[in-house]
Amino acid sequence: MNLVDLGWNQDFESKFNQINNKENYQVARVAVEYKGIYKLYTEAGEVLGEITGKMRYNNKFPVVGDWVIADLQSGGKRAIIHDILPRKSKFSRNRAGSKTQEQIVASNIDTIFIVTSLNQDFNLRRIERYLTIAWDSGANPVVILNKADLCDEIEVRKSEVESIAFGVPIYVIAALENEGVDQLKRYFKRGETVALLGSSGVGKSTLINSLLGKEKMKVNNVREDDGKGRHTTTRREMILLDEGGIIIDTPGMREIQLWDVSEGIGNSFSDIEKLAQDCYFNDCQHESEPKCAVKKAIEEGIITEERFNSYKKLQRERKYIEIKKERGANAMEKYKWDIIMGEES
Repeated sequence: MNLVDLGWNQDFESKFNQINNKENYQVARVAVEYKGIYKLYTEAGEVLGEITGKMRYNNKFPVVGDWVIADLQSGGKRAIIHDILPRKSKFSRNRAGSKTQEQIVASNIDTIFIVTSLNQDFNLRRIERYLTIAWDSGANPVVILNKADLCDEIEVRKSEVESIAFGVPIYVIAALENEGVDQLKRYFKRGETVALLGSSGVGKSTLINSLLGKEKMKVNNVREDDGKGRHTTTRREMILLDEGGIIIDTPGMREIQLWDVSEGIGNSFSDIEKLAQDCYFNDCQHESEPKCAVKKAIEEGIITEERFNSYKKLQRERKYIEIKKERGANAMEKYKWDIIMGEES
């Protein structure tokens, strides 16, 4: 394998040159993450690797897409991972459960395909959430509207997405029929990495098969009653295209808990934040304050009440995560009840 084909560049080279005794190590990219074992792509080919006890003790675990520093063992068939090179981008979420902990889903991504279907599972609010996280990752978001063959209002749906995804490329495809997929190949250049993000059943695996030109990924049918899918992808995996470019497939996620998305919210809801600059009060909460430019825009139909509520919800979640991280469980619990009581009033 050629490292450049895997995404290696001068920036990573410079970071690798700064480590001590680099002549004793090789670089590898994490392709698949199993339980405690990693499939690595190296110049010598595929190897299986595991991290050192020091990395485990320091809670430093590689993710799919990472460039790692490795020592090849057993004639180059196994590897010991000693460190992770600094990431140029990462797609993170808050780990499920009661603890506040970052979970990095994938790293060193150039483009994120936000894949959604045009059947009854189409959801603008979910797209807003995915866009918020994508913008904050450091990668460029692209919206893929799949299953065009199941929709009679394609232009309406596309227009709705355009109203919330400012400056984001939007493509309409039917991956199962291989319609419109060729227009996506511009993103798969040598060494470029594209990660797929979307709920179960939106057609991510079908899209990968279409791009590869072969049936590599298992595909399940969606439920006919609500159009929602069953989990097909169960792990994160990096896939190399024969013509160049890299895909990182991720399991379907119906809703992602936010992590640190201050910049992402600003990008996703730039229309609302720009309007807020014209409010009479600098600290306007856009509730009952006089001369509120945001409320006026809602009344005039410039933005919808649903979009504004989505913005407020994400802001509350962001603040909730910040308090949970900085002040501990007691402050978090108080704010949680403040949110609940505020929504009920």
